[in-house]
Amino acid sequence: MTTAAYDAIADWYDEYVTTTATDYSERVRSVLAELLGPGSGRCLDLCCGTGAHAAELRRLGWRPVGVDLSAGQLRHAGARLPVARADATALPLPAGAVPAVACVLAHTDMPDYPAAIAEAARVLAPGGRLVHVGVHPCFVGAFADRSESGRAVIDGGYAEREHSFRSWNTVGVRARVGAWHLPLADLLNAVTAAGLTLTAVRESGSGPIPDVLAFQATKP
Repeated sequence: MTTAAYDAIADWYDEYVTTTATDYSERVRSVLAELLGPGSGRCLDLCCGTGAHAAELRRLGWRPVGVDLSAGQLRHAGARLPVARADATALPLPAGAVPAVACVLAHTDMPDYPAAIAEAARVLAPGGRLVHVGVHPCFVGAFADRSESGRAVIDGGYAEREHSFRSWNTVGVRARVGAWHLPLADLLNAVTAAGLTLTAVRESGSGPIPDVLAFQATKP
């Protein structure tokens, strides 16, 4: 579920994610490939944005289909994969429709992450897998000062489940559209509450403090 705020920055965002090659984007791509693995069926790109990850899903053999709430972002994504405009908590798919769901760098745009994961679990086929790749909820957010390399200072805001425009990076995406925060326990409990089994967890960072948390969960 992305907010309409992305409509106002869709052109900027598409250029940003498609022309800026960084260590961060490569680590996101790598952990997505590791946890999702190869496949041949449809993979739902949940909150697909401008479709920046469609090429990687396709490279793994999947047939990506995207869903997002932002019409502005879908205007770009439509050139990269089949898309539909829909809320992540009300997907236009029948139960058990897809063998895989990928949610990449999207959970901080979701006002109700547990409801979105429950809906993703509904459309997953038995034996299917969900892969989440996102900013690390312990070390990235309005509560975390990462302005000094190799150091993160965490304040009491970690426990607050809020939407905030505060960010140590004043020129990034979050300074423009804000972010929803969930503590780590809430994030993982949403997965198990949806009836999924957590099967793998990965952390990644360019230094000693991880900025990416990824996990794989399967549907029994």
